[in-house]
Amino acid sequence: MLSHDVNDPKSSALAPEDLEKVLSSIDFPTCPDIVKKALAETRKEDPDLRVLVNLISAAPSMSAAALKLANSVLYRSREPVSTVRHAVERLGTKAVSSIVIAVALRSSVDGLHEAWLDSFWRRATKTALIAALIARRQFGISQDAAYTFALFHDAGIPMMVKRFNDYAGVVEASKVKGQMLMAAESEYFPCTHEIIGSLMLRNWGLPPVLGLAIRFHHAPDAYELPDQTLPGSALSLIAVTQIAEHLATESLGEVDLEVGVELFEKALSFIGISHSELDELRQCVVTVIEEP
Repeated sequence: MLSHDVNDPKSSALAPEDLEKVLSSIDFPTCPDIVKKALAETRKEDPDLRVLVNLISAAPSMSAAALKLANSVLYRSREPVSTVRHAVERLGTKAVSSIVIAVALRSSVDGLHEAWLDSFWRRATKTALIAALIARRQFGISQDAAYTFALFHDAGIPMMVKRFNDYAGVVEASKVKGQMLMAAESEYFPCTHEIIGSLMLRNWGLPPVLGLAIRFHHAPDAYELPDQTLPGSALSLIAVTQIAEHLATESLGEVDLEVGVELFEKALSFIGISHSELDELRQCVVTVIEEP
């Protein structure tokens, strides 16, 4: 176990000795060159879409992911696209970089059951689409940032599965007991997927606000923390993702052991979504869930 409470929301970082334990026990994937090139291009004042098109086109899995997102419910009001170039033009640099990172991350975490990994990333992608749709309805929350955060907020879970042989069993047992995922992780393992995910994204050079939001996305009193600890921009990403995840779980008829009712209600209040608006949101969720 860690020498302090890893779920303590008043600390955004581990103590040095605990950080060393985590880093030495987890096999963090290295950031691929294609991710570095894509991130470098998107951070330019005037990104060259041709560079991104070439990066995406070089990998069939990235090409397929770009086309699928460009033709998803998030962009359904437009005509379907069939080329990588048109997909990149439609999506823009931020969404494209998310695709590059997601595909690279999936391929970098090897040694896991392919069917499980497929299911994990399919669920993450649908949650990201729902979060982006929610963000699009709100003032001041970036659709692209919401999509990116929701896509990667649980990125530490595959690494937990890879590192700890009994992780899947602990998760299944927590479902039977109705125990929240974070409580189960804290009870049985020396780290949580929050910590692993935030460290991994920091190592890969993603924006600090994403890593900070990942670190706190299960904190029980995140919504009461001061802005200097958890900025509103990070909390907004947490809120739309918690709403998306809770509604997706509800739509699938599953028990929510990640967000829970209390955080869901706090997220709704923070974003300013009334219960009368939830029926419309639920219909959006069903549309995303039913997409192939």
